[in-house]
Amino acid sequence: MNQKELLFLGKEKLEKAKVEEAHSKAKKLLQYLLNQNTQQFLIYSLEQVSKEKELKYEKKLQEIIEGKPLQYITNCQEFMGLDFYVDENVLIPQPDTEILVEAVLEILKKETKPVQVLDLCTGSGVIGVSIAKKANNIKAILSDISKEALKIAEKNAKQNKVEEKIELIYSNMFEQIEGKFKYIVSNPPYIETNAIESLPNEVKQEPYIALNGGKDGLNFYRIILETAYSYLEEDGYLVLEIGYDQKEKIRKLYEQKKSYYRLVTKEPIKDFGGNDRVMIFQKKEKNS
Repeated sequence: MNQKELLFLGKEKLEKAKVEEAHSKAKKLLQYLLNQNTQQFLIYSLEQVSKEKELKYEKKLQEIIEGKPLQYITNCQEFMGLDFYVDENVLIPQPDTEILVEAVLEILKKETKPVQVLDLCTGSGVIGVSIAKKANNIKAILSDISKEALKIAEKNAKQNKVEEKIELIYSNMFEQIEGKFKYIVSNPPYIETNAIESLPNEVKQEPYIALNGGKDGLNFYRIILETAYSYLEEDGYLVLEIGYDQKEKIRKLYEQKKSYYRLVTKEPIKDFGGNDRVMIFQKKEKNS
């Protein structure tokens, strides 16, 4: 069987199982197993595929049908135009999180001196690594409670050649964090505990600890808004990714702390789907 025929069968199998984006996933999987980029895949589309590769392809297709994310098979996800390693120990980076990175990069343009950025709950490190890659004069501190996640973040820093601008800290939120930062950024767990069971099967394959935001989904936002003030430099920024339906809830948390912060984003920055996605706060000066 040649590559073109095998791709067609793979697409049909995924479509029959009602897998979303069946053609794209079937193609990316086959390209991965054949170690070919898009151009090579076109050039060699009529080349015969070994029986061993055919069987492996069928096995991996079945894993996708059973709910395993393609990214955990290929160990790769693109984010901000960069390639990142991912596996079952970290969340799969989503395009909407790019909105947070772009918001930070926009504010960073005005900085004239070196600054420190804290990426809290870093996971695979995509936020901190992307900022380090695309901004000058910064040092990024990447922290997480998962040692396995930090290993992956370190791998991604090296893969994207920013390891000299990165420091990794094993910490439960702020417990092991020292110093002050001009920017604290975070995409914390924010799914309500009871809602996790109703998530798509693919999403439920991702680490529970990285999804679970507590009963109301706000556990980590409470900690961050309570504590970040002490770790921000004067006029420092706190940039948070939020769930699509959490704007008003987080506003209420902010109201309790408005003597500490100014809400920069009167309305949250929208994601690619038009949903609320990013809120930005700035530390107020004392007695202001």
